[in-house]
Amino acid sequence: MRIIAGRLRRRTLRAPSGNLTRPTTDRTREALFNLLEARLSFEDADVLDLFAGTGALGLEAISRGARTATFVEQSSKVMNYVRQNASDLDVADQCWILRTDAVAYLARYSGPPFDVIFADPPYALNDLERLPDLAVPHLKPDGRFVLEHDKRLAFDDHPHLDTTRPYGRTTVSVFYAPEATDTPQ
Repeated sequence: MRIIAGRLRRRTLRAPSGNLTRPTTDRTREALFNLLEARLSFEDADVLDLFAGTGALGLEAISRGARTATFVEQSSKVMNYVRQNASDLDVADQCWILRTDAVAYLARYSGPPFDVIFADPPYALNDLERLPDLAVPHLKPDGRFVLEHDKRLAFDDHPHLDTTRPYGRTTVSVFYAPEATDTPQ
């Protein structure tokens, strides 16, 4: 697994063996970032990477110009990969790494809003359908919430759904902030 674009392009990311994580494939990550870059700039963005795993999404955002990335991961073993990847890429000073439950974190978060919030939860997560309603209020006015989920789950009726794209058995749904100034495409 590698960083796809930006100043850290082609740098390798460490990942645990086995099924501790389900990393977003390079191909899906590339398509996802192309989709997002048509809607917003990562330059000086503040990013939240929920269910961070290896940290690939937040680190890709830093490579493309994000100012900061906050990583939320419940597993201490997996969280160490985020920490190591940030260190290997020499961007640890731009990263906040928190070991906590992502859903609980969103429910109690009261800090500054984010430009982009990524969530790549386990597909069997009980609270998966609540994530858009928990995340969208924490976006800056032109921000986006990106949710990876099983293709059997649909958010077509969500009032802040921007777009949905299938990538194999994964679907990516992008949501916009309630105060968004531009019309979703």
